[in-house]
Formats: sequence, C-alpha cells, structure tokens
Amino acid sequence: MRILIHWFITAVALVVAAWLVPGIRVEREAWTVFAGMAIILGLVNAIVRPILAFLSCPLIVLTLGLFVLVINGLTLWLAAAIAVRWFHVGFYVDGFLPAFLGALIVSIVSVILTSVLAPKPPDQ
Repeated sequence: MRILIHWFITAVALVVAAWLVPGIRVEREAWTVFAGMAIILGLVNAIVRPILAFLSCPLIVLTLGLFVLVINGLTLWLAAAIAVRWFHVGFYVDGFLPAFLGALIVSIVSVILTSVLAPKPPDQ
C-alpha cells in the first residue's frame, strides 16, 4: 500500500512540475502520462541515481550536498528521455534548466505530500 501512495505522490508532483515549469511539456493531459512517468522516474531513481551519487561523491561533499540537486535534475531529464524514446510516453523536458527546476519542484511537492499522506508510524 505504501508504494502505491508514493507512486501517487510522485505522479501529483510531476503534474505540479509540468504546470509550473515552462520547459516541461506533456503531450496530452492524461493521468496515464503522469502515472507512467512516475513509474519510470522511480525506476531511474532506484537504479541510476545511486550510481551517479557514488561517482560524484567528492562533488557532493565539496558542495555540502548541493550537487544532489544537479543529480536530481539529471535523473528527471534521463527519465523523460527514456519515457519518450522507449515507452512513447508524452512527457518532454526541453533541457537541463527545466529538468533542474522540475526536479526541485518534484522534490518539494513530494516532501510536503509525503508528510501529509504517508506519515511514518510512531516508534514504540
């Protein structure tokens, strides 16, 4: 159940990012586009993001963690490219700056919605 809640939260965060960032376009306003993109983004975050974080560990330490925002932008950009080329999902990101801003918005919306919809159970 928890994974479905996080999947829904990611899809809603992608809707907000597509609505706010001019460089993120959606082919049609259907939930299937955002749901598919949420699955692809989750898979990219699970597989590629740890590799990027490991390889850029010195930059993350040097920038006091701010380079993680760049990694988030790259993973959103990569997920959109995979979605369009391999799965024909109509979610387009027009460059790194829209990907960076979109990833920032997705992160903020995800944190807010996760704290509201999926709070952690109290420790006993």
